[in-house]
Amino acid sequence: MSNPLAVIIGGSGGIGNAIAHHLSEKNYRIVITSRDQARAEKVALSINEKGGEAYAIPLDVTNVNVLSRVADQIHEELGTVDALIHAYGKGVIQASTDIHPNVAVEVVNTNVLGSFLATQAFIPHMNPEHARMIYFPGTMGKYIMRNSALYSATKFALQGMVKGLVEEFKRSNTQFSLLYLGGVDTPFWDDEDVQMKVKKEAMLMPEVIAKVVGNVLGLPPSHVVNELVIQPNSHQLV
Repeated sequence: MSNPLAVIIGGSGGIGNAIAHHLSEKNYRIVITSRDQARAEKVALSINEKGGEAYAIPLDVTNVNVLSRVADQIHEELGTVDALIHAYGKGVIQASTDIHPNVAVEVVNTNVLGSFLATQAFIPHMNPEHARMIYFPGTMGKYIMRNSALYSATKFALQGMVKGLVEEFKRSNTQFSLLYLGGVDTPFWDDEDVQMKVKKEAMLMPEVIAKVVGNVLGLPPSHVVNELVIQPNSHQLV
């Protein structure tokens, strides 16, 4: 029997990269998709050099034709998908009146439409016996903060979409998890559209999040993490 297959969309970034390496250590075969093929190939090479099995495929979640082709290709060449991890997104933290319309379109298309299209493309190829999909709406998909109106709108939409999917696929063997992460030390904060002063040294580490994802995927099929909030100690909300 082949090792389980995990597809990490956005697998070349901070969180996706960490998850790819961690799951490889747990004997998952890894597919890393990214708009940045060079970075994806670098992650895959690193895993393969350590004895793992990883593949890099270019992918833009806003391109429905490419999504369908990539999902079909993965299924045909590697089999059904056991874990689909949505580790991508476009950030914007600015006063609403300052956000350029083109940026607004990119944020909505990536975080909302892209999440829907990626889910739609891969669901037919999930392992019919048991599979999991994991999404990261971030805590701004649960709690509002200053200058997060547009970004939070997309993350609340993601939350609503996934909860709708839970109802839609309740009788299937595909399970859905929402992991609300506080600040994670990744290049997200270096985006010129994320205008917010942060202390990266106080943030969550991607490697810790990767272990959480590994634990979620390792649960018995009769168990599912519906929602989980993880915050830096300095940002506790309760």
